[in-house]
Formats: sequence, C-alpha cells, structure tokens
Amino acid sequence: MDGKVIVVTGALGALGSVVADEALARGARIASVDHAPTQAPATADLFELGGVDLTDAAQARKAIDAAARHFGKLDALINIAGGFAFETVADGDPRTWQRMHALNVMTALNASRAAIPHLVASGAGRIVNVGAMGALQAGSGMGAYAASKAGVHRLTEALAAELKGNITVNAVLPSIIDTAANRASMPKADFAKWVTPKELAEVILFLASDAASAVTGALLPVNGRV
Repeated sequence: MDGKVIVVTGALGALGSVVADEALARGARIASVDHAPTQAPATADLFELGGVDLTDAAQARKAIDAAARHFGKLDALINIAGGFAFETVADGDPRTWQRMHALNVMTALNASRAAIPHLVASGAGRIVNVGAMGALQAGSGMGAYAASKAGVHRLTEALAAELKGNITVNAVLPSIIDTAANRASMPKADFAKWVTPKELAEVILFLASDAASAVTGALLPVNGRV
C-alpha cells in the first residue's frame, strides 16, 4: 500500500483506529475523518479531519475534497463511520430507524458520492464499506440496525455495478467485533469467537489494495472463530 492515499471515516473509533494504524504501517497515507473533534497536527502521512457530520452531504464533500487536496490524490475510501441501536420494533422509537439510516447508510452514501471523482482519477480507486452479518438475518431487537446495514449492502452492490471498470466497491460483513464496548454489553459471551479489529482490518485493507483489483460487488462475511 506504499504511497496509497486512503480516507478512513470513523477513524477515531475502535475499528477505524486499527484500520488507519495498519494502513500507515504498510506505507499508506491516511486522511482520518470523524465526528469527534481532533486537533492533531497534519503530518506527511496523516491528515485528521474532526468534527465532520457525514450525514450532511455538504460536510462530507468538504472533508473528502480537503483530503484529496492535502495529499494531491485519493486512492481508496473506507467507510467505517456508523452506529448501533438495540430495541424491539414494537417498543422502540421510530426515530431510531431514522437515526440508524442516517448513521449507517447516509454517511457511506455521502462520503462515496464525494469521493467518486477523485477515485476515478486515481485509476485504481477502491471503496470498502462495513455491513453486518446481522443484516442477513435480523434477530430480536436488531430491526432498525439490520435494516440500515442491509441498505449498506444494497448500496455496495449498486455502486459496484455503476462504477465497474473505474472503481471497485465491496463490503465486509462482520459478526460481533471484539471491542471494549461489546465486551461490556455482553459480559458472558465467549470473546474468543469474536472477530478482532485487526483481523477485520486485514480483510478491509486487502479489498482496498491493488491485489483486489478483480473483486467488486462482494459482500464478504467475517465470522471470527466460530
């Protein structure tokens, strides 16, 4: 990934930070985009853009354009920004469905639309989205989240078809990711069976690499050690 310029959204989160660090270790240059504020100074390899609301198309475009301008190009976009909510359909708040759609679908849509011209210019553009295994068959309490992640799956497929020959578009579908937040919410689970952020990062960065030039429109389950 030497010299590749990669935008990682949600880059300050549990998964995004690992993906960004792994990419940097492989020689990539990273534009880190997150809703959380950051005041980190820009370096030759890292450009952080904090306080960005990717549910707003104008803010997404401003951030993506700033990243491309800073590095002079853009080779890959990794859409990790998103959110999770657990509540039943009958007892939940309808606004949760709107929030999940905004955080999971619209962030990926807005960032992708902003990045497309830059990725086409790259000649080897990549978009990698984060879907969910839970969107293939939703369980109790997962309706709003699963529906939004299913939207990410369909967005991935539509973009892959529209951009074929110019940009590859794929998604990883993790099961449960081994994060501190998930351990706290499910303390009795067998953490050894969960997929680690580093394992997931390996798959994401493969899809963002030149080696994955023949892969597009794929929805790749990442199950951990079942």
